Amino acid sequence: MIPHLHAAYAAGLDPREVVSECYRRLVTVDDPGIFLALVPEAEAQAEAAALPPFDPAAMPLWGVPFAVKDNIDVAGLPTTAACPDFAYTPTETAHAVARLRAAGAILIGKTNLDQFATGLVGLRTPHPAPRNAIDPAYVPGGSSSGSAVAVAHGIVSFALGTDTAGSGRVPAGLNNVVGLKPSLGAISSRGMLPACRTLDTLSVFAGTVADADAAFRAMLGPDAMDPWSRVLPVAPVPAGLPPGLRLGLPDAASLRFGGDSLSEAAFAASIAHLETLAGAAARVDLSPMFAVAALLYDGPWVAERYAAIRPVMETRPGILHPTTRAVIGAAERYSAADAFAGLYRLADLRRDADAVWEHVDVLAVPTYPRPQTCAAVAADPIGPNSELGTYTNFVNLLDWCALAVPGRKREDGFPAGITLLAPRGSDGLLAALGSRLHAASAERIGASMMAVPAVEPGLVRAGPGEIELAVVGAHLSGLPLNRELIERGARYLRAVTTGPDYRLYALPSGPPQRPGLLRVANGEGGRIETEVWALPPAAFGEFVAAIPTPLGIGTLQLADGTAPKGFLVEAAGVAGADDITQFGGWRSYVAGRAAA
Repeated sequence: MIPHLHAAYAAGLDPREVVSECYRRLVTVDDPGIFLALVPEAEAQAEAAALPPFDPAAMPLWGVPFAVKDNIDVAGLPTTAACPDFAYTPTETAHAVARLRAAGAILIGKTNLDQFATGLVGLRTPHPAPRNAIDPAYVPGGSSSGSAVAVAHGIVSFALGTDTAGSGRVPAGLNNVVGLKPSLGAISSRGMLPACRTLDTLSVFAGTVADADAAFRAMLGPDAMDPWSRVLPVAPVPAGLPPGLRLGLPDAASLRFGGDSLSEAAFAASIAHLETLAGAAARVDLSPMFAVAALLYDGPWVAERYAAIRPVMETRPGILHPTTRAVIGAAERYSAADAFAGLYRLADLRRDADAVWEHVDVLAVPTYPRPQTCAAVAADPIGPNSELGTYTNFVNLLDWCALAVPGRKREDGFPAGITLLAPRGSDGLLAALGSRLHAASAERIGASMMAVPAVEPGLVRAGPGEIELAVVGAHLSGLPLNRELIERGARYLRAVTTGPDYRLYALPSGPPQRPGLLRVANGEGGRIETEVWALPPAAFGEFVAAIPTPLGIGTLQLADGTAPKGFLVEAAGVAGADDITQFGGWRSYVAGRAAA
């Protein structure tokens, strides 16, 4: 996670070490289909070395490695859109990429895709296709396949994709990462090769919602040179969920899993978690949304894809992947009159679809009905691809925003993601709910994080005007309640154990279940894992005020000789609780319970 990487930088880590780790992982992952072009390592190292002194307030992505899909321009690197005979080398970097670099992010390379961003499978490329990071028998998802796989393997902290019909969401779900599809026009598309200019947007893949949102916020804003850019009132991520948040779910007739009981059960489990966060959901008829989706490929909008590469289609169609050529070639059967008829039909359907927002604030749907195998797509290049877009194809036509997050996995261990939808401008609300849902899914996200090379830090302490807080349980980084710290502006300082005079108990409460740390007589306890965070005084007071009984805040004695404030439990509160001191900390206890 970006906060962990920044904590390591604050402790003295050199960003050039992180760049070296990125290129090392490129070799160890051993998937030749992920990247189509790399920034030479020496250049990336030089970019890291040229960063100003570490200041995450001024540069919120300082030293964070990232990648971009190869239909997005980077000056000096070829843009191919996975069509080598189409390639050109731009002299100007895409506006959004330039903003990321200005925020301190370090570009590693350009990633593979379904050719000309046409497809949801990730296999429509003349190059070796990226392999699904979870199980290579399944498709990696497209069109932003390489970007999703790069993040899933931890090669980079985040990556840019694009999204016209689900390309920023389906690959995220299939590779168990976060996929953020922002409101249309919120990010400049200047420097992005279009698929459907009226529907396109850049998207973000990341290991956590917070990381995806950080990249989004760095790119957010109008661009006077982009006619599709617009000023949108995209609010910050709220500190908490709005009271009375109204959640919507597909009704029984709108749930489509292709007969896959494993995916259906996983979605039901994710919804159970979601309803504990947002309350009971109303059921929604998605018939108008499915009718909108049909316009995208079975209607005149395919002609917009034709327009995007018209010179290729009319003079060099042979350079295209056969499936890409067949899909876009279908545009030839539509006339200008058909295009207007499609616009009129969309206006009618949008009125019906938007009526959902009179009753709900957020709509939760499966990211895709079921995973598709590479063998199934080889046998039928169109059918499985179309099915993957069941819950994504209508979103941009309706001008909604979306956030795909990992949910509960299927019983066979494969991901079955969940996507949150809301009206345009609601990106912050989706991030607030999505981060909580991701944490509640109990999926360990560490494996999909950019690895931070080991560093031997000095003692990192709170700054002037900050209060140190030691946490021992679900508030640890990556666990369900950590977001409560991050939302209040907390800053990670260090990991350390307590002194030897503490016992840890699993309290009979939740969800989420919480630990209780009790100080005991000398020699009767153990050393318990903690993390120390720094909070502004007002945020510390707000946080402490919300602590439930029998927990409270006291002064902890830590092994590094410091004595920050931290969680303690009343002695009466551990009656009947399981003593888990032997695990040495909450993480080990949770991992042991999961293994059992």
